[in-house]
Amino acid sequence: MKEDRLNKRIIFSNEILLKIGEIDELKGKWSGSLALNPRILGQLKRSVIITSTGSSTRIEGVGMTDQEIERFLRGINQKNPKNRDEQEVAGYADLIGRIFDNYNSLKITEGMLFQLHDIMLKFSKKDELHRGKYKTKDNKVAILENGKVKTILFDPTAPWLVKKEMDDVLSWLKERQEKKDIHPLVIIANFVFEFLAIHPFQDGNGRLSRAVTNLMMLQSGYAYTPYVSLEEIIEERKADYYLSLRKTQKNHKTENENIEPWLTFFLDCILVQVKKALDLLNGNSSENLLSEIQRKIYDLFEQDIEFSVSEIQNKIDVPLPTVKKSVARLFEYKLIEKLGQGPATRYKKLK
Repeated sequence: MKEDRLNKRIIFSNEILLKIGEIDELKGKWSGSLALNPRILGQLKRSVIITSTGSSTRIEGVGMTDQEIERFLRGINQKNPKNRDEQEVAGYADLIGRIFDNYNSLKITEGMLFQLHDIMLKFSKKDELHRGKYKTKDNKVAILENGKVKTILFDPTAPWLVKKEMDDVLSWLKERQEKKDIHPLVIIANFVFEFLAIHPFQDGNGRLSRAVTNLMMLQSGYAYTPYVSLEEIIEERKADYYLSLRKTQKNHKTENENIEPWLTFFLDCILVQVKKALDLLNGNSSENLLSEIQRKIYDLFEQDIEFSVSEIQNKIDVPLPTVKKSVARLFEYKLIEKLGQGPATRYKKLK
């Protein structure tokens, strides 16, 4: 029986138990809505919608920076998305905003997943025919080269089996949430992994899985979720994200099935998120809120040394969009200053 398989593959190592314990201990220290001004919380939430939208869509190939996304979303009521990137950004921003505001009324069922998928792709002309419904064609996860499949990374569930397998995992989810016999973080990780393994929709599975993760975190009492972007944390660990999925998918539906690689990655991201949330709560300095990559870039700036974005990329060997986003965050935190405009822009440490 499939539900037995979903339970059996959960193996609790000491490492996983310790991570869960640490996350919940830190979660207990969060009383954000009581300690932070509502206006500040509102600003944080609006900022996270932009950051999460940027990160989640860039993981899937969108090329817009957070600054471009912010400008675009500010004027979206006056214009329609004009290209694929803007369509995906507009849909994800709408979806994650609704989740942050209405998570208590969004029960995870087949119908709700259809509705969330439809909202996410509502601006996308390419996805008009299949949004809000399960796939009818194979959607192998592959590496493309010159528009052709080079390597198949994972072969998801065949279209004719999707309905049955989604019914099974949704039934498992409902039972676990009612019985409360497995830790909520493990339930979330196990459900999201199975969702990605099935890949039930023709397109948008990765983005929807991250949006649903936010929804489930909020419903499980992780109230800091809208104030620190989980998607940004995942984007900065994109290589590990895919590696943990591939390691877990390798034994999917076999006797050796084990969720541990994916669960470990997921918990590591949640641990980073809750620590950042506590930094916000405790009013720690901007430097303490930096991600690993942002910190690495900031450390390059000795007094009076100037860098362009391309020079920074050459020094730390990180993709250019990530460098641009990180530099923008350092500027936003008032840790560096901008010199000049356009292609000639350089940055230096703010005294």
